[in-house]
Amino acid sequence: MSVPEARNLLTDNPELYEARFPDPDHVAARFVDDVLRTFLPSAVAGEPVTVLDLGCGTGRDLGHLVGCGYHGLGIDRSTAMVGYANRTYPGVSATVGDLRSFVIGAAVDAIICLDSSLLYCHTDAELESCLRCCRDHLRRGGLLIAEMRNGAFFLGNTELLDGPSHSAFEWRGQMWRAETTLWVDRAAQLLRRRREWRLPAFTEPLVQESAWRLLFPVELASHLRRAGFTVRAMFDAPGPRAEGGWPRDRRSDPVPALGSADLSGDRLHIVAEAC
Repeated sequence: MSVPEARNLLTDNPELYEARFPDPDHVAARFVDDVLRTFLPSAVAGEPVTVLDLGCGTGRDLGHLVGCGYHGLGIDRSTAMVGYANRTYPGVSATVGDLRSFVIGAAVDAIICLDSSLLYCHTDAELESCLRCCRDHLRRGGLLIAEMRNGAFFLGNTELLDGPSHSAFEWRGQMWRAETTLWVDRAAQLLRRRREWRLPAFTEPLVQESAWRLLFPVELASHLRRAGFTVRAMFDAPGPRAEGGWPRDRRSDPVPALGSADLSGDRLHIVAEAC
C-alpha cells in the first residue's frame, strides 16, 4: 500500500481497522442483542430474526449476532469491508451500498446503525432518505437501533475540541500513530475531523478528513416520527462506546426508560419502532 492509494486508511484495510478498534468482548453486538430482546417479542420467543446492519464495516458485529441465532445482512460503501465481512464471518451476507438510499429486496425485523454511521447523512434530505429506506425495509413493529455521537454534548462542552488527541497501536510488529483534531462547523451543523497518520515505512504523513452531522435528540426524534417511527427509547448511557460501556449482567433491564436520561453524554442511543 502506498500513501496516495489509500482513500481511507482504516476502511480500506479491514484487518487494520479491527486492530485499531478491538472488541474482544463483543460489546456492540451484545448491546444490539439486549435491545432486541427487550423490545422485539420475536427475539424473546426465539423466532427467526433478520438484522440488517447499515455501515456493517468488517462484519464483526453481525458475525457475533449470527452466532447468537440471528440472520445477518449488511451494507457498506467499502468494497474491501464487504469482501472481508463475507470471507471472515460465516453466515454474514454483506453487499456494497449506500445507507442514504438502499434497496435489498427483502423485509427485515431490525436495522442497526452503529458507531455514528447515521451521521454520514449530512443534510436533512440525506437523513430523511435514509430513514424512509429503513422504514420501507422494516416489518411493522420492527426496530431501528442507532448509536452515534450526541449533538447536545457539544452545547458548551469543549472536552473533545480543546486540542489534538494522539493515538498509537501496534499491528504486525509495527507502530501506527495518529493525531486527530475535531472542530464544529456550526454553519453546516457538522463535526469535522482531520486525522494525520504516521505510517510505518513512510516519511510523509497521510492526512484524511471526514465529517459527521450533529443531531440533537429532539431533532432526531422529529425526523423519526415523520418517517413513520415511534421512539421507544432514547438515552446517553449505558452504551457500547459510552463511558462505562454496556453491562454484561442482564438480570435487570439495561435500557433506561424513555425520558429518564438527561442526554448530556457524548453518545446517543435510539430505539425506534416501525409504525
